[in-house]
Amino acid sequence: MSYVASLPLHGADAQLLAVVVAIRAARTGVGNVTGQDLRSLRLADAEGAVAALTALGWQARGDLIAGSPDVPVGIAVPGLTDGGDHRLPFGKVMRSRVSGWTSRTLNAKPVKKTPPAARLAALFLAAHGRPYRPSVLPEDLPEHCRAALPDLLARNFLKELDGDTYLLGDAVRHVAGKRTAPVPTVRVPDEEEPVSWDVWKGEASVALRRHVEAVESCPLCGLSTARVSEAFMRKPVPAQADEKVRAAYAAWRENQSEPGPRAARFAADFRAAHGHGPSVKQLCQGISERKQPRRLRIYLVRQLIAEGWLTNTEPVPWTLRPGKAAAPSGTSAPRVRAS
Repeated sequence: MSYVASLPLHGADAQLLAVVVAIRAARTGVGNVTGQDLRSLRLADAEGAVAALTALGWQARGDLIAGSPDVPVGIAVPGLTDGGDHRLPFGKVMRSRVSGWTSRTLNAKPVKKTPPAARLAALFLAAHGRPYRPSVLPEDLPEHCRAALPDLLARNFLKELDGDTYLLGDAVRHVAGKRTAPVPTVRVPDEEEPVSWDVWKGEASVALRRHVEAVESCPLCGLSTARVSEAFMRKPVPAQADEKVRAAYAAWRENQSEPGPRAARFAADFRAAHGHGPSVKQLCQGISERKQPRRLRIYLVRQLIAEGWLTNTEPVPWTLRPGKAAAPSGTSAPRVRAS
């Protein structure tokens, strides 16, 4: 991806085509592409993209536009044939794997029907991304790709987008280019053995256990046992609200009409339907049209709690409910009991 970003190409169409050709030309300096391959990229201007590569000296040994769609056309890439120092470090097996990875990423459901700039951005982010941890936006990410990032967030290709950091969505973790080895479990003699989920619930109070069971068995949320247990058993870590988060909150607040009353009503309706309160993420999704980064969601809910529109039983998750400020309007949390 960095190799393509370094080329004097300015459009997403040409850059996306260059990625495919460069990967296929990595070992021999010649990449074979068919007319069907070109059409599958769904470029806005395929002829312009081919012309842009030709202007760089990439020579097609045939007619890629009007020729037979099934006949491979070799494209010679001078920068990959001028000696070993110029070749991409791919062996035969690695080249095939990278080519397959490119196809899987471009055809991932969240981006399959997006414009070329969004799919090119998806390749950059997947190549530099890790499956379960936030990653930093690559420095050589083209500007037209940066403009497509909100669309990738809205389509769930990205789970989080916070300034220059991002987290790949759950559905595309398998295409993450930077794999991290699992952290080995090291037993510290002075530490207690971690308890199992069943043991933890058995040691919880009656009221807490009822709440846990209401969340765990909620048919509307459909949460996995792993997700519920992780939320209840993890140690709370305070989220820092820096200037960027506060500025994002101020911008969000300016465009909202009565967010406090709406949040209180949503929390009350949610509890009545589910038998438990919403999570921070569920509440923010219920009162906002756009997805927000995790730190903004936490700060947003904290502000609503500070203003009295919401309250909760911190640090117990899924306990948000209307606060005292909502009482005059008649919005109150229904009393619910888990069966």
